[in-house]
Amino acid sequence: MAGTVKYWFRAKRYGWGWGLPLTWQGWVVLVVYVLSIVLSAVFFEPHGHPYAFAGLAILATVALSLVCWLKGEPPRWRWGKDRE
Repeated sequence: MAGTVKYWFRAKRYGWGWGLPLTWQGWVVLVVYVLSIVLSAVFFEPHGHPYAFAGLAILATVALSLVCWLKGEPPRWRWGKDRE
């Protein structure tokens, strides 16, 4: 189908935001996010370098949120019944 948008992340059924990925691209983004948090914890131990770890975790979370915003369903508050 031409002109159909394929979302990488589905909007949550309840609340605001996104849930689990819908496509392989979304899963790759999520795996990269988790790996970046794990590697940040390995190289900048949270108890030894709390500011470096927190900064990298915040940076990774902002990047994930940006990808979700650009490639996910439009966010809005949902109550569960209005699933399209």
